[in-house]
Amino acid sequence: MTIFENVMDRIDTVAEVLGLSDNDKEYILKHKRVSHATLKVNGKEYDAWRILHNDDLGPGKGGIRYHPNVSEDEVKSLSFWMSIKNSLAGLPYGGAKGGIKVNPKELTKDELQELSRKYVDAFADVLGDNIDIPAPDVNTNAEVMGWMLDEYEKVKGAHAPATFTGKPLELGGLETRNEATGFGGWLVLREMMNLKCINQKMYCPPEHEHVTVAVQGFGNVGKYFAKYAYMNGLRIVAVSDSKGAVYNPDGLEINKLIEHKQETGALKGFKNSKDITNEELLELKVDVVAPAALENQITEDNADKIKADMILELANGPVNSKADKILKEKGVTVIPDILANAGGVVSSYQEWVNNKLGNYMDKEDVLKLFEKIMVDAAKKVYIESSTKNTDLRTAAYMLAIQRILKAKHARGR
Repeated sequence: MTIFENVMDRIDTVAEVLGLSDNDKEYILKHKRVSHATLKVNGKEYDAWRILHNDDLGPGKGGIRYHPNVSEDEVKSLSFWMSIKNSLAGLPYGGAKGGIKVNPKELTKDELQELSRKYVDAFADVLGDNIDIPAPDVNTNAEVMGWMLDEYEKVKGAHAPATFTGKPLELGGLETRNEATGFGGWLVLREMMNLKCINQKMYCPPEHEHVTVAVQGFGNVGKYFAKYAYMNGLRIVAVSDSKGAVYNPDGLEINKLIEHKQETGALKGFKNSKDITNEELLELKVDVVAPAALENQITEDNADKIKADMILELANGPVNSKADKILKEKGVTVIPDILANAGGVVSSYQEWVNNKLGNYMDKEDVLKLFEKIMVDAAKKVYIESSTKNTDLRTAAYMLAIQRILKAKHARGR
């Protein structure tokens, strides 16, 4: 299934549960602004987009990705997801997304910087700290945001640090940014386990300390999630990267695994572990599987083989809508991406506020506020799911869409 087909399928389900009118459903799916440009670097042309889905709750917010598979359909779908994610977290943002159809590995660093600056030149008029605020995404990082901020300030002739988030520390970034999504995923999982303990007598201490977890993907998100889960007593039995996975039913020492990856460039060959495939990792008999890599990892083709009790969607769209239905019938709890991986945009919000106020919170205060936002969102979704007797994803979409529509009606639209 394409990303857009997944979006449509889930909106149909939510619209039916909420009893949305055709007008409201059409409004939720409509994009406010689609901007396209062709960027030229060293004689080669690259398609680029910046798309604003909705801004009823505030300026657009969402990352910019560099990937050869970037398309208008993908960016539109991802901008919709950002609207839902930002609304669910209670942030004063609409949803936006950007991308360039390029393989960044084929460009030199100078070419990459030139391409990044030309992106800003093309879309400067639709960006701004009260209009649309980009951040890093696939194959972009703090360095790219630094280039983009510099170019934007040149174009506008003024300092505007709040226009981009995920920046280098020297330009107003947060030191907690790299770990935010993974840490947020841990907070959401912890809260869900605590709520299940209180209401369903599941995952309670001391059993809580023996929860087994398999993590697919060991980039920033998967690595920091595994690190925090491990620090808090969960047993990480399997971890994978693009080259394969390692497995030890007695648990992996995550800090030493991180060192092994840094030294060898891969997870394979880690002491006291067995090499397995990414596919085998997903099908392990564990309490929690956390897909933290790519979309469409669990589909109608392998959903029947999933043995985990819970799936924590740290990646965007790792479970497609057809698989959702199969997993629901099997009794598998899916903690949706729009909740589980919202830590990145929550951190961006904190950076944006700091930049706009010029008043920088210390790390302890940043983490305290961050935890409150993530935990409050998890509680809301769990309560809505229990009250409406629906799955967590449907509950999350219901809460997010209702907030957007309330803002729309408050504006008299």
